Amino acid sequence: MLIFFLLFLAASAAAAATGIVFKPGNWYEGLTRPGFTPPNWLFPIAWTYLYISVAYATARVAGQDGAQLALALFAVQIALNTLWTPLFFGAHRLGLAMIVLALLWVAVAAMGVAFIGLDLIAGLLVLPYIIWLSLAAALNWRIWRDNPAA
Repeated sequence: MLIFFLLFLAASAAAAATGIVFKPGNWYEGLTRPGFTPPNWLFPIAWTYLYISVAYATARVAGQDGAQLALALFAVQIALNTLWTPLFFGAHRLGLAMIVLALLWVAVAAMGVAFIGLDLIAGLLVLPYIIWLSLAAALNWRIWRDNPAA
């Protein structure tokens, strides 16, 4: 299981690296953001926890019979996750980022259901990710709505 965990963590690290390349910066600070926006320091902490826990959850299901769909959904969600940051913070394409985030939410929800069918603990480990993505979607939507010129 350790090798699986390290491989899934490496995929997650690639997604996380987009946050290093495409930083929020002055553009983001100048946007109108809703009052429920978490403080900036919370984002790297939350994402670190989520990437580690989802990599662990995926490693739990990886060696099981019938895990193909669950692993394919992991691949889809990590690809969409990797795409969101450059779209939002790099290209400032808030609407397109919202579409990617909606697809990401669906992929993660489906992944969670697939995980629960294989390993209850793995499925439960996906719940914080869904909650965080729900908050991220609300933020993305409000920022897009409240900053039409962005």
